[in-house]
Amino acid sequence: MSRQNIPGTSPWEPRAGYSRAVRIGPHVWVAGTTATDSSGELVGIGDAAAQARQAFANVARALETAGARLDQVVRTRMYITHIADAEAVAAAHGELFRDIRPASTLIGISALVAPEMLVEVEAEAYVGD
Repeated sequence: MSRQNIPGTSPWEPRAGYSRAVRIGPHVWVAGTTATDSSGELVGIGDAAAQARQAFANVARALETAGARLDQVVRTRMYITHIADAEAVAAAHGELFRDIRPASTLIGISALVAPEMLVEVEAEAYVGD
């Protein structure tokens, strides 16, 4: 099977040596994705739910580029810097995945790459059958 690396717009990708997403056969993995807009600016400073929505929109764009859809997502991971934001971030996840219901994990962590970043998400999809 061939490997397709899907680039994003993050300046971290070439420096750290990763792709926004990778597709091999029917499997797509989307790297940790934050709430930056198309110009690289962070969306929703101080608002974890807004950051989660933007991060999921960025994940959806990466999936589409890889030939996948949100309804093919089988796993998500959400990393949050304030555990008090868990309910708001979970609700944002539910807005997209309520009927899809992928396996999911929400993890409280101490920090992300920038102090204003409150949420980072990953997704995995299976584009088969």
